[in-house]
Amino acid sequence: MKKILHGAIPALLIHFSIGTVYCWSIFSNEISNYIGVSNSLTEWAFSLAIFFLGMSAAFLGDLVERNIHKASLLSLICFCSGMIGTGFFISIGGSYNQHGVHSLLPIIGIYISYGVIMGIGLGVGYITPVKTLMLWFNDNKGLATGIAVMGFGAAKAIASPIMLLLMNKLSNANSDTGIKDCSGLYKMFILLGVVYMCLMFIAHVLLKKPEEENIKSVHEDKIRISEVFKKYPIKDYIGIWIIFYLNITCGLASFIGIISILSSIFNASGRLFLAMLGDVLKNRKTVYKIIFFTSALSLCLVLFTGGIYNNKPFIFHLLVLNALFIINAGYGGGFSNIAPLLYDYYGVKCISKLHGITLSAWAFAGLSGNQLATFILIHTGKFIKDNNGNIINPDGYNNLFIILMILFLISLLITCSIYKKQRR
Repeated sequence: MKKILHGAIPALLIHFSIGTVYCWSIFSNEISNYIGVSNSLTEWAFSLAIFFLGMSAAFLGDLVERNIHKASLLSLICFCSGMIGTGFFISIGGSYNQHGVHSLLPIIGIYISYGVIMGIGLGVGYITPVKTLMLWFNDNKGLATGIAVMGFGAAKAIASPIMLLLMNKLSNANSDTGIKDCSGLYKMFILLGVVYMCLMFIAHVLLKKPEEENIKSVHEDKIRISEVFKKYPIKDYIGIWIIFYLNITCGLASFIGIISILSSIFNASGRLFLAMLGDVLKNRKTVYKIIFFTSALSLCLVLFTGGIYNNKPFIFHLLVLNALFIINAGYGGGFSNIAPLLYDYYGVKCISKLHGITLSAWAFAGLSGNQLATFILIHTGKFIKDNNGNIINPDGYNNLFIILMILFLISLLITCSIYKKQRR
């Protein structure tokens, strides 16, 4: 019971709260229209949030090792104040736009609130419960981390309809036409900031290591990452970092065109079931091999059959959407298996520090994944109208799939080259 109360429940509360960062794409259009800036500018808020997630996890992993309660409190303060601040600057931007005032203050404020401050809360909050869960669930570390990061992946599917409902309910209606404005946007952010503050505070109070580990942790704090890399080849860690980076890059690049809610479901499912598979196989390298092989194979089937160009809806859905969903499940599974993989190589003593440093790959992939897909679609192929009048670029998508298949095959080769060291 203690492992549920002090491990699983606080982990789910934290990860479900911070996982709503992925809901940004649902509102970016409305936000850009409401504050009077281009959508490309508002999209950068999400990219900054993911970048600072990775960077804060990398540099504050030591804090998590030393004191999980300080770490969970820091996550609470940064994430919730960033969300409330985002609502505040959206409100200012809307007021400026209504009065014809042109100012960069609202979008800069959103960058700082959503991108920097919330991003720091995301990074610290993401790694804070992981080691604690692995200590409570010593025999099922994959399942433990899978439960936590499943909350992060499922947050978009659960929170999106709630956020849309709140935005609609809180928006003001024109007395003459009855048409609602988008003022509910900033109210929704502020309200949810308060709600998540309550949820994360409950998690902060509940989160606790097993009693015997609290005694050990006094001595473990003195262990440095440099000492770990003296025992084990650093090339293996570099290989782990690269495959993690490439998997995230491919996952983010494949998001274009995926149905939002379904992508979240496959993402969350991959986080849980592939983590459980790792526990069964007792070798997380094998899980990554499965992820990369199945992803490359699904893309190969699309390319070989010309699925992108196929005019039959059934064939298109069967092959193309199947590939996208497999990639997305593998994207989620990569997150849930990275901490247990690091444990397999380096043990539990420095897991928060190593996990944090490894998440820096997420920071760089957050900047490169979407941009890779956008670059290929804009600079290759030709945009045409389909039978329904939609503007599409089949050659561009085909080229994107080729690049993604190559990256998955490279990841598979790197995974095979990593030599398994026994923990001491």
